[in-house]
Amino acid sequence: MTKRPKTKDQRPKTKDQQQKKTYLYNLMQENLIRQFEHHLRLEKSLAANSVEAYIHDVRLLAEFIQAGEEGEGLAKTTLADLRAFLNQLTDLGLSSNSQARILSGLRQFFQFLLLEKVIDNDPALLLESPSLGRKLPEVLSVDEIERMLSAIDLSSKWGQRNKTMIELLYACGLRVSELITLKISHIYAADGFIRVVGKGDKERLVPIGSNTLKLIATYRETSRVHISPLRAHTDTLFLNDRGTGLSRQMVFLIIKALAEKAGVHKTISPHTFRHSFATHLLEGGADLRAVQQMLGHSSITTTEIYTHIDRSYLMDTIVNFHPRAIKNRQI
Repeated sequence: MTKRPKTKDQRPKTKDQQQKKTYLYNLMQENLIRQFEHHLRLEKSLAANSVEAYIHDVRLLAEFIQAGEEGEGLAKTTLADLRAFLNQLTDLGLSSNSQARILSGLRQFFQFLLLEKVIDNDPALLLESPSLGRKLPEVLSVDEIERMLSAIDLSSKWGQRNKTMIELLYACGLRVSELITLKISHIYAADGFIRVVGKGDKERLVPIGSNTLKLIATYRETSRVHISPLRAHTDTLFLNDRGTGLSRQMVFLIIKALAEKAGVHKTISPHTFRHSFATHLLEGGADLRAVQQMLGHSSITTTEIYTHIDRSYLMDTIVNFHPRAIKNRQI
């Protein structure tokens, strides 16, 4: 990282003095970061991936502050420091979305320092967030999803497994992490629900249709039964040939290959099926709160991004169903 500007009263230091200063600086910063990590895991109950991202962001700032050589540390960070840090990220080519994510982690950190009375004022309070364009998620049509499902060769070794996975992603709006960790014991076929463990280990019940349940049963009876799961994965629904759970990357590659085979020319990922699930439900008239619960969103504002409906769809709805429009067509 580029060095932060030096203060005017900074005096030359011997090599031993500088090494000692660097050691003490690193020790102090590491102590604060470890306390913050403990707070995120135990108090906030954040998922491991979120904790790792926040800690990484704070370490980036600590590295930037240390490069200034004043030795003041994270607890002495100023608004000017944060602005310089964001400018540095811009110079490095980070997008506005990436900067906003990093800033979110830093805001959490300084709120923690305030809570612990390490600082008296939050330097990030007046920091402007990077300007973000509202990017709507890619959504598949029902026809595109059907084409992808039809492109799966069910006679192949993993055909039944792959079809069941894609069906679950779309039918239940699962995240890929929720899909690959789904347990057999969390499928309540008689009640028509599955128990999903989402972000921060938060659990929710999601309805599951009879067709999807039939696919799961067929997969278990025809494919999974021939795999010997390792002890830690005996209850994991989706397995690879080594008897362990699948990775996110493996699911991504499976979907990418299927999209190409089916002639779907969109940039899609496992998450695209979740987007499609929410969008199709809302377009069909589903209640926003119900969709929020099924997706496992803590805030309804997150779910509201799916309320986008193509303007042509809205226009067609008005033309076809509004009484005044129908009357005008008949004149």
